[in-house]
Amino acid sequence: MLHRRRILRASLALAAVSPLAMAQPAFPSRPIRIVVPNGPGGAADLTARAVGQAMAADLGQPIVVENKPGAGGVVAGEQVARAEPDGHTLLLVSSGTAVSAALFKSLPFDTLRDFAPVSQLAVFDLVLVAAEGGRFRTLQELLAWSRAHPGRLNLGTPQVGTTQNLAAELFKAAAGLDAQVVPFNGTPPVVNALRAGQLDAAIDIAGPLMGQIRGGALRPLAVLGDRPAVQLPGVPPAREAGGSLAHFSVRSWNGLAAPAKTPAAAIERLNRAINAALARPEVRRQLANLNMEAQGGTPAQLGEHLASDIRRWAEVIARAGIPRQ
Repeated sequence: MLHRRRILRASLALAAVSPLAMAQPAFPSRPIRIVVPNGPGGAADLTARAVGQAMAADLGQPIVVENKPGAGGVVAGEQVARAEPDGHTLLLVSSGTAVSAALFKSLPFDTLRDFAPVSQLAVFDLVLVAAEGGRFRTLQELLAWSRAHPGRLNLGTPQVGTTQNLAAELFKAAAGLDAQVVPFNGTPPVVNALRAGQLDAAIDIAGPLMGQIRGGALRPLAVLGDRPAVQLPGVPPAREAGGSLAHFSVRSWNGLAAPAKTPAAAIERLNRAINAALARPEVRRQLANLNMEAQGGTPAQLGEHLASDIRRWAEVIARAGIPRQ
């Protein structure tokens, strides 16, 4: 009887180490692609490359960045949603991903169901600026003038439906201002209109404006996040104005997601590699040079952040009367 029990235990052990189990390759087993819904050279692309290079050293496989701009991130999102869910294809998601989910009537994927969050990568600030030598030197001056002159304040932003454009709509509503949000075709035309006196103020991501701010052409009045921005010391958060702005906070962000149904073990391994990369001083410096703050986290945190942003921007779009596309 004892002999038969030993044989049974040995048989079970062999079954556990079956040829199929032994054939499962370690993850990752080949290069990993990060699909970026923006062109090369921009903040999203450079973030993916900086973090990806550090991840590659940890994972023992190359990280290849593939740029797929177009249609508000839809092209890149559809490609990753349809990819094999094995952890070897990732999508760079961002606050723009949340905006697209809220803005488009129909997408070829479900933003919350068709992707598995992996980790946030970085956050970056938006800033309210005015022309140096113009009407406003502080946020308080802008608020007071706008309330004394209803309907006359013009706030410039990049295109309708961008994070910056919706942040301006949210700021206007939170501050209780009767103001016009004026969209332009990108940041350079916004800066030109400000400097020409055609705009009273503008809201944009801080990074593209830093040259104009450091050169003295633009004056930062407030950052829109809940704390001061490292690259703009002395510039107060808008919430310090108090009143209806006391709880106001908007920051842009990006992160990485995989196709839905990617194995939990692969997600966990990728998450560890991302957070290890973001802890490296050289990666943090690279992101800081892009006016970004390295900030990782768990898959659950990224998922909650994305869902929350979709709800927030859907409300802003409805309130502002922006037609869904």
